[in-house]
Amino acid sequence: MTELSLGSSAPEAAADGVWLACIECGRTNAPFDEPTYRCPDCDGLLEARYESYPTFDDFSGRGVWRYDAALPFESGVSLPEGDTPLHEVPRLEADVGVRSLRVKHEGMNPTGSFKDRGMTVGVRVAKELGVDRLACASTGNTSAALAAYGGRAGVETLVLLPAGKVAAGKVAQAALHGARILEVDGNFDACLDIVAELADMGEAYLLNSINPFRLEGQKTIGFEILEAFRDDYGRYPDRIVLPVGNAGNTAALYKAFRELVESGALDAEDVPMLTGVQAEGAAPMVEAIEEGSDDTNRWEEVETRATAIRIGNPVNARKALPGIRETGGTAVAVTDEAIVDAQRALAEEGVGVEPASAASIAGLRKLRESGVVADDEDVVCLTTGHLLKDPDAAAAAGRDPEPVPNDTEAILGHLAE
Repeated sequence: MTELSLGSSAPEAAADGVWLACIECGRTNAPFDEPTYRCPDCDGLLEARYESYPTFDDFSGRGVWRYDAALPFESGVSLPEGDTPLHEVPRLEADVGVRSLRVKHEGMNPTGSFKDRGMTVGVRVAKELGVDRLACASTGNTSAALAAYGGRAGVETLVLLPAGKVAAGKVAQAALHGARILEVDGNFDACLDIVAELADMGEAYLLNSINPFRLEGQKTIGFEILEAFRDDYGRYPDRIVLPVGNAGNTAALYKAFRELVESGALDAEDVPMLTGVQAEGAAPMVEAIEEGSDDTNRWEEVETRATAIRIGNPVNARKALPGIRETGGTAVAVTDEAIVDAQRALAEEGVGVEPASAASIAGLRKLRESGVVADDEDVVCLTTGHLLKDPDAAAAAGRDPEPVPNDTEAILGHLAE
């Protein structure tokens, strides 16, 4: 049974008040002796734990490392990252019909996605371990972030991508930042299987979200949302809606909130409802929520134009599913057409995101229409990647250029038509 309670004294395995705990069998592991991704006893997922957990008063500075009191180190390999905007979207707010709607735009991180938050912590841990090669499987954003942070750290990076399934903007980023790119004849989940095998062989340090330290950086999204929303409204949001691929952000936000409850900084009744959104063609988390399962069934065939969430085997499901259920949230699947409509609606508010990011808005719309989300709710939608991550999708969703003559009067005539 998944065990996510945080309260315990530091075990012998701890280093400076930090250790890794298995969420299945409870085994504790040293955090920095050697690369460890899963429990050596039961193969369960690991979670970083701390001797004490901070309150809001312990945070100072800006960006991800503002939250160093909740992280394994005081600083990391930084570009810098975090401190992303919480946009107002008044027309969307009125259209959806909720008390308030804000959009947390993670596309404003250095490489254009939330993955930078995980990499600043993960690459710092890699340096502590003394590894000489970093690796990941990716639908695009992870590879861009790993390449940038690995380059900053001066460490070789290797990325495995599903051939023909990654947006050109993301491949270009990884290539320019100096990663060695391998295109695999298979989907993302097949790439992750191979990278995990390479990591088990000691050939590389794995920095996908199965690595528990990746999620430590990503949990700072939750801290930022709570602080910014409280500062603007004097209260915390009722619900956070977010796209789900590997379910790392869902797990990470739930951990952020559990830590604040553990420290007494946040009342349990003030924890936002975590609500996951997937594309209909890649929705194993939604299936698990609807069936009441503790884990997902692997979808061997997945397809959606929202390439960042084209994942059929979310590795963090056993951390994320309790996060959805225990906060009173839910999960919903949306069509690709609804995702594109939501992408356009965000763009009209000046918020440019890639398709997967817009899934959060599409999901909120669907849940409002069905009455699951009430009209008196305060909602934050998380958007995870920048518009230019997938320029082809942006071009397809936008207006077509209009050819006109090289003549001012003719152009005025064209506009009048």
